[in-house]
Amino acid sequence: MKKIEAIIKPFKLDEVKEALQEMGLQGITVTEAKGFGRQKGHTELYRGAEYVVDFLPKVKVELVLADDMLDKALETIQSAARTGRIGDGKIFVTTIEDAVRIRTGETGTDAL
Repeated sequence: MKKIEAIIKPFKLDEVKEALQEMGLQGITVTEAKGFGRQKGHTELYRGAEYVVDFLPKVKVELVLADDMLDKALETIQSAARTGRIGDGKIFVTTIEDAVRIRTGETGTDAL
């Protein structure tokens, strides 16, 4: 099993969610996040004072899936989240040793 963590622009969340549902993936977790990378934030004017906004709003989408679905999921997320501009985000993949569905006690991919 693999875990995908995708940091994307907030306005791309619906497109990513729908694209993942179309490929048969259902269980995702979404967290509001703030961060910066190469985008480095920007300056804004507020009541005549200029200040730097270091952290930009992002969304973190997490999902765990079977190994054989990984490549298709990565492709799906990339195509749905891409704008072609700086700050589109990152995708991280890690290996999951086991999963347990609390309600039924199912383990492994059955728990997904």
